[in-house]
Amino acid sequence: MGGRAGFFEVEILDWKTKKQLCFLDKVESNATIREIRLMFHKLYPQWYPARQSIRLDPKGKSLRDEEILQHLPVGTTATLYFKDLGPQIGWTMVFLIEYTGPLFIYFLFYFRMPFVYGLDERFTSSPHPVVKTACITGDLLLGLLITSIILFTPLLLCEAGNFSIHVALSDLRRDGSRTRKIPYPTKNPFTWLFFFVSCPNYTYEVGTWISFTIMTQCVPVGLFTLLCFIQMTIWAKDKHYTYLREFKDYPSLRMPIIPFLL
Repeated sequence: MGGRAGFFEVEILDWKTKKQLCFLDKVESNATIREIRLMFHKLYPQWYPARQSIRLDPKGKSLRDEEILQHLPVGTTATLYFKDLGPQIGWTMVFLIEYTGPLFIYFLFYFRMPFVYGLDERFTSSPHPVVKTACITGDLLLGLLITSIILFTPLLLCEAGNFSIHVALSDLRRDGSRTRKIPYPTKNPFTWLFFFVSCPNYTYEVGTWISFTIMTQCVPVGLFTLLCFIQMTIWAKDKHYTYLREFKDYPSLRMPIIPFLL
């Protein structure tokens, strides 16, 4: 029947079988992909928005939540494709896993379990005060923060920098706009890292873990720091190249995560 004034018809097909999953009639032309996800969720409660990938092409990239229907290269009857991303882990759980893992490993080596070091008496105690301080706190970051005031100032600075970057990013959408914007440095010196990298929050996060590794001198924590760096580099590169694709005037001096290098 085609779209009527100010409205679209949207059909959503399975990306693999091309079977029609739903047909949405009278969808407002200014509807966002996020709103379409919510409509789809009402029909299929098991597929909550976070696990939905809505695409223009079966093998294409997922459309962003803020993209508007009428701005997409579709007719008045829009055909979209759905792919189930599977159960998604929330950011809260991600951070719990990220910090609980090293905490467990650190305690394991702090208490010198017999199956790690055997029964050798040389490895059954922890005389260094820094090691004891980090264990007593029961929280790696808290322990790190307390200890860094006397030993390791870089860690405290990295934590402050990470917080500052998150505040700056949240301020970009304070007016309620869903439009993606280029983040720029503010009067806060910690945000000046935006002059050189696209994802300074990841830079500060890696710096935090490097500082903690130096403080504890623990090999497992060092390995975890390496894995964190690899994963955050992947995330940073992805976001960096997204900025380059979307903004013609994106600052050319910026690198994904390490100034002038990577």
